[in-house]
Amino acid sequence: MASYPAGELALEKGMIGIGPMPGRVRGYQADLTALLRWPADLVLSLTAEEELEMAGAGRLGDDLALADVGWRHLPIANFGAPGPEHAALWAEASREAHRVLRAGGKVFAHCWAGCGRSGMALMRLMCEAGEAPGAALARLRSVRPCAVEMPGQQAWAAAGYAAAH
Repeated sequence: MASYPAGELALEKGMIGIGPMPGRVRGYQADLTALLRWPADLVLSLTAEEELEMAGAGRLGDDLALADVGWRHLPIANFGAPGPEHAALWAEASREAHRVLRAGGKVFAHCWAGCGRSGMALMRLMCEAGEAPGAALARLRSVRPCAVEMPGQQAWAAAGYAAAH
């Protein structure tokens, strides 16, 4: 199932994966099945609710819960970066993601295309784990060249490194 993840990297004792929203590649059910076969332990959705609905993924959180997979929804506008209103949501998602990764689990992040917003979230996790921003971005782009599209996304992700040091 090449689409899930579209790219993957080791982080802490686990793996991070990045790709497009389930429903965008071969249809929702096929994409969800591929994601569960990876297998993801936590899914970070960085799309607005409308985007989930457009891709037929409006039940994603419920379907992941049925499969005993964690889900965090952080709705961020396309090409955007988190604002102050996302601080508590990110803190919670980040704590859970690092817990999964330290236990050897897998965290999958998606946005609409699996590039900007999802790359930003994974780069932030990498920086929070102590990876320098430039190295984190280069490593992430080695498996997903479109990862982190906008300067604001890169700046938000890199801020995780400063917070960790």
